[in-house]
Amino acid sequence: MNILIICVGKVREKYLTAGINEYLKRLKTYAKVEVREVKDESFTEPLSEKNAAAVKAREAERILAAVPDRYYVIALDRRGKQLSSRQFAALLENQSIYEQGNIVLIIGGALGLADSVLDRADYLLSFSEMTFPHQLMRLILMEQIYRAMTIIRNEKYHK
Repeated sequence: MNILIICVGKVREKYLTAGINEYLKRLKTYAKVEVREVKDESFTEPLSEKNAAAVKAREAERILAAVPDRYYVIALDRRGKQLSSRQFAALLENQSIYEQGNIVLIIGGALGLADSVLDRADYLLSFSEMTFPHQLMRLILMEQIYRAMTIIRNEKYHK
């Protein structure tokens, strides 16, 4: 299974980087997982709707350019479907079997994802109705991918 995680911006907090790196290390035995960062747009608040849309559009261009052909695209968005860890594992496993195991997961920037990215997605996934910082979301996603892999292999990590 090939999993590409496309993220807007860099992780600035050392504790988040340490956690992300730990899960990347653990995932090596299950799948090829790559994190690709695209540049985030700088902006000052308050931001008009028009300016916010322009920021998201510029980030979307970079995101979409990073999505390889023939990958199943899962975009993280608050309007997406919420899944249990087991359901998420099943989604990844099914895509591994039926879509040649090429999966992209996309995490937007501080303003979220542009409609063009959501339109390109094959699946919209929400982790919660709550809002999380996009840098923290990267760590949460890595842990859930690791959990999914252990569920698929029927290992003891998931309780």
